[in-house]
Amino acid sequence: MSKQDRDNELFLIDGSGFIFRAYYALPPLSRPDGTPVNAVLGFTNMLVKLITDMHVPSIAVIFDAKRENFRNEIYPEYKANRDETPEDLIPQFDLIREATEAFSIPAIEMEGFEADDLIATYARLAHEQGRPVAIVSSDKDLMQLIRPGVRMVDPMKYKDIGEDEVLAKFGVPPEKVVDVQALAGDSVDNVPGVPGIGIKTAALLINEYGDLETLLKRAGEIKQNKRRESLIEHAEKARISKKLVMLDDKVKVKQKLDDLKITAPDKDKLFSFLQEQGFKSVLTRMEKQFGAAANDPAPAVVAGQDKKDDAPAAGYELVQDEKALKRWIDMAMEAGRVAIDTETTSLTPAIAKLVGISMSTAKGNGCYVPLQHRDPKGYSESFDFSMQKKQAEAPDLKQIPVEKAMKLLKPLLEDPSVLKIGHNIKYDMQMFMHYGINVAPIDDTMLMSYVLDGSQHGHGMDELAELFLKHTTIGYSEVTGTGKNQVTFDLVPLDKALNYAAEDADVTTQLANLLKPRLPQESMTAFYETIERPLVPIIAEMEFTGVKVDKDMLRKLSNDFAKQIVALETEIHKIAGHSFNIGSPKQLGEVLFGEMGLEGGKKTKTGSYSTSADILEDLAHEHDIVQKVLDWRGLSKLKSTYADALPEAINPATGRVHTSFSLAGTNTGRLSSSDPNLQNIPIRTEDGKMIRAAFVPEKGYEFLSVDYSQVELRLAAELADIKQLKQAFHDGIDIHAATASQVFGVPLKDMTPDIRRNAKAINFGIIYGISAFGLAKQLNIPHGEAADYIKQYLSRFPELQKYMDKMKEFARKHGYVETHYGRKVYLRGINDKNMAMRNFAERQAINAPLQGTAADIMKRAMISLAPMLKQAKLGARMLLQVHDELLFEVPVKEKEETEALVRKVMEAAGAGLGVPLEVDAGWGKNWAEAH
Repeated sequence: MSKQDRDNELFLIDGSGFIFRAYYALPPLSRPDGTPVNAVLGFTNMLVKLITDMHVPSIAVIFDAKRENFRNEIYPEYKANRDETPEDLIPQFDLIREATEAFSIPAIEMEGFEADDLIATYARLAHEQGRPVAIVSSDKDLMQLIRPGVRMVDPMKYKDIGEDEVLAKFGVPPEKVVDVQALAGDSVDNVPGVPGIGIKTAALLINEYGDLETLLKRAGEIKQNKRRESLIEHAEKARISKKLVMLDDKVKVKQKLDDLKITAPDKDKLFSFLQEQGFKSVLTRMEKQFGAAANDPAPAVVAGQDKKDDAPAAGYELVQDEKALKRWIDMAMEAGRVAIDTETTSLTPAIAKLVGISMSTAKGNGCYVPLQHRDPKGYSESFDFSMQKKQAEAPDLKQIPVEKAMKLLKPLLEDPSVLKIGHNIKYDMQMFMHYGINVAPIDDTMLMSYVLDGSQHGHGMDELAELFLKHTTIGYSEVTGTGKNQVTFDLVPLDKALNYAAEDADVTTQLANLLKPRLPQESMTAFYETIERPLVPIIAEMEFTGVKVDKDMLRKLSNDFAKQIVALETEIHKIAGHSFNIGSPKQLGEVLFGEMGLEGGKKTKTGSYSTSADILEDLAHEHDIVQKVLDWRGLSKLKSTYADALPEAINPATGRVHTSFSLAGTNTGRLSSSDPNLQNIPIRTEDGKMIRAAFVPEKGYEFLSVDYSQVELRLAAELADIKQLKQAFHDGIDIHAATASQVFGVPLKDMTPDIRRNAKAINFGIIYGISAFGLAKQLNIPHGEAADYIKQYLSRFPELQKYMDKMKEFARKHGYVETHYGRKVYLRGINDKNMAMRNFAERQAINAPLQGTAADIMKRAMISLAPMLKQAKLGARMLLQVHDELLFEVPVKEKEETEALVRKVMEAAGAGLGVPLEVDAGWGKNWAEAH
C-alpha cells in the first residue's frame, strides 16, 4: 500500500462484535467501585493501539442500536435463540460508548439496522471514492465485504483477513460467501439454511453451480437423494436465509465520510475517564501521547525514549564485528551480570530461526548483534530448521557469522560467575540450546514480577515498562509492520532492529534493578530462589525435548470419530422422528423439551430452551437421546480439538510436539500448556484415552506416568489441621470410607459403595467451596438432605470450618491468601459489592491455598528430579506436567531403578508437612496405558 493510500485509509471498528470478544477473552476485572470493566479495558487498549501504534488516519466505531431490525420482519425467529447477555457485561456497553467519546472518535448507530449494515454502507461509499478500507473485526458475516481495497483486521491478533483467509474458511471467494451461508445456515443467529448441508457441502455446490439461485433451480439434477430432496423441500428457507445474511450496503447514513476523522481528544475528559476506570497504564501512555496533566510529575525516562525516527538511541550500539562483540563480552564479565534477549522469526522455539541477540550491562546501555538478517530488498534463502545453523549472507548486510558469534558467547553464557538476566528467559535458553549452549546462572524479571504481584497485573515486558518505568516500549508492529505488509524479524532493517532489540535488553536491566530489591523487602526471596527460578531450566529442557505423537493413529481416530458422529446423528434423528441441527441449541431444545416433553427444560428470555451441559447431564439417565447428544458433543470436540489439530502441531524436524508451558499464567502457580494445550485432553472417557494413546515413546523406551494421590485432600487435612483425617492418611486407611464412618456414623465393616460415594463427593466438594445446591445436584438428592450432609461434615470436622472462615477473613483484609510455601494468591472481587463475584472469590480463598500448595510441591519435585536422575546416570526424560501428573520417557532397561527414584523424590517434595504424600505410578507403550 502506498503512503497516499495509508494516509487515506478508513478504519471501521465493529464495536458491538468486539465487546463480546473482549469480554470472553479477558479475565474478570472491576474498577474500585465494583463495576466490571474487563471488556472496557480490552476495547480501550484496541483504540490506543489503533491511534498510537498504527496511526490510523480516519476511523469510526459502529454499534448495534438494538437487536430488532428489518431482518426480524423477514424472519421473526432471527437471533431468537441467542443466550442472555452476561449480567456483568450489561453495564459495560455504556462505558464502551463513553470510551469512544472520551477518545473523540466518531460513534455511529442507527435504529433498525445492525452494525454490519452500517459497516457495509461506509465500506461501499469509501470504495466508490477509491479509498482503502480496513474493517476491524473477525466476524465471519463481514467477510462478504472483502475485495481489492477492502480488508479485515482481527482486533485481537492484528492480522489481516483477506481473500485467501475467506477461501480457507468458506471454500469460496468473498462474493459467494452469502450463498454458502444461506445453504449452511447459522445456529447462533438462528438462520435456518438447508437441513443436512454444512459449510463444506455448501461450498462444493456453489462452486459447481455458480450461485444459490442456479443451484435451487437445478436441484433436481443432484444425484444424492437426501441432498436433492432437502434442497427442493427447503428452497424457500435458503432464499430467506440469503436475505438474512446479506448485508445492506445502501443504508441512508447520517454522518458523511469526511466526518470520520481522528481528532485530538479533550485531555481532561480522556484522563478523567481513564482514572475513573482505574486504567493506570493506559493513562500513563496517553499522558505521554498528549502531554501530562497539570501538576502531574514528569514520567521517568529510560534510554532510547527520546529517540527520533530511526536514529540509534543514546547508549545503543550495533555490533557488527567480532572486536565489538568481544568488548561487550568483556563488559559483561566485568559487570558480573548481563541482560540478554534473542530476536527470532517465530514464537515457537522449536521452529524459530535465531536472527540476533541484544545485551545490556547497565541502565541506559544496550547493543544488538545481528546474526541472520536478510536483505529487505528481496534477498531470500532456504533455512534448515533442524540444524539452526545456516548463515544468511545477504550482500549488503554486515554481520558476524552465527557460528563465530556462538563460539565467542558460549563462555559468557555458561560462566557461573556471570548472572544472565532475561524476561521470560526460558525462550532464550531454548534458542541457545540449538547451538549446544546451556545458559546459567539465570534471573527472570517476568518471574520476579509474578512472585511479587501475582495476578494484580500482567507480566509482559511492555506492561511492566509502563507500570514501573513509565516508559512506552517500541511496539513489535512498529518495526515489522502489520497485516499483509508484516515481515519476519530477519527482514527488519538493522537500524530499526537496533533500537527495538537493545531497548528490550535495557528495559530488562532496569526492571531487574527495581524488582530484585523488592524480593527481600517483601519476604519473597526464598520462594523465588527455591521454587520459581530453578524451575526455568527444567521446563526449558522439557519443552525442547517434546513428546512423540503418532500422526497416522490420529488420522485414523479422526476418521473413526467422524463415522461415530454420523452414526450418532442418525440415531438421534431416528429417536426424534425427524432430522434437525443437533448443534443448534434452539432446535435441540425444541426437540427435547417441546416435542418430546422431557422434564427439566428451562426457557431463556428469548423463549428458547437452554441446552447447557449441566441441564443435559441431569437428564442423561432419563432418556437415550440425551446421552447420545452428550456423546455427539464430546466426540465432535475431540475430533476438532485433538484428532484434527494435533497432527498440525507436530514439528516436522523432530516428529514431536513441543508444547509451551506458561510459568506466569495462572493465579495459583499451576503451569498451563498451550500451542498445543496438552493438559485438557480428557482422561475419564474411552475416546479421550484414545487421544492419549497416540502419544508414544521412542523405540527402546516406555512411558512412566507418576501422579500425586489425593494431594489437595491431604493438604486440606494439613492446612486445616484436621486430626482425624491426618491420622487416617498416616494409617493408610481409605480416606473416603473413613470420612463416611466419621460423618454418617457407619462402622468401616458396614460401609456400602453408596455411602462411600457420598463421602467422596463431600470430601472433594468441600475444598472447592461446594454449596448445598451443588452437592444436591451432584448426588441427585434433595437440597435439604445435601445441606444436612454438609452440616454433619463440618460439625464432625470443626477445624475445617475454622480454616474456611480464617481464609475468607484473611483474604478480605489483605486481598490475597498464601500457600504453605509462601506464594501470594491475589483474589479479585473478595470485597466486591456484587454478591456473585464476592462468593466466587470466597470459594477461591478456600481452595487457592490448597491448589497453590499442590502446585508448589509439584515444582519442588521437578526441580529435585532433574539433577537426581542425572546423578544416578539414568536416561529418563521428563516430557509433560499435567495437573498432579508427570510423564517420563524411560529406557526399558532402567524401568525399576527410575520408578523407585521418581517415587522417592516426589513423595519427599512435601517434606515438613504433617501428612504423608503418596504417588501412583504406571507404565505403558503409550500415554493412555501409562495413566
